[in-house]
Amino acid sequence: MRLKRTVAAFLGAARVAHLATADVLGQPLVIPICFAFDGKEFFSPIDEKPKRTPPRKLKRLRNIAANPNVSLIIDRYDENWQRLAYVLIRGSAKILLRGARHRRGVYLLRRKYPQYRSMAINDRPMIVITPKQLTNWGEL
Repeated sequence: MRLKRTVAAFLGAARVAHLATADVLGQPLVIPICFAFDGKEFFSPIDEKPKRTPPRKLKRLRNIAANPNVSLIIDRYDENWQRLAYVLIRGSAKILLRGARHRRGVYLLRRKYPQYRSMAINDRPMIVITPKQLTNWGEL
C-alpha cells in the first residue's frame, strides 16, 4: 500500500490508536492500543500492563480468532476543529506468537515506545493487521 507522505507522517507520529473487533455474533469491542506501522502492516503487542484476563484469553484476541476483520482508527482531536483529522484502516488481523513478523513488530514497538524495552513483548502474543482499505479525513 503506497501512502501519501502526509499520511505516513501522521501514522508515524501517532502514539495511540483504537482497535475495533467483533465476535462471531457481530458484537463490537473498541479498545485503545499502542502500535507500530512498518509501511505495510500494523503491529500491536499484548503487553505487560495490568489486565483482568490472562493474555491469551483477552476478548480482542478471541474476537480476532473468530472474526479477523478489524478496523483501526488513528485520530487527532483539537479544540480548534479545523485541525481535526483521522486515518481509518480496515483490514485483516492475525495473532502472532513467534516468527520473523513477530520479531519485526517487537523491534518496531521497542524503537517507538521506550516502555516496551523492559517488557517481555517478545514472549507474548502480537496482533498484526494487514490493511485492505485506508481512508483519511482532515488536514494531516
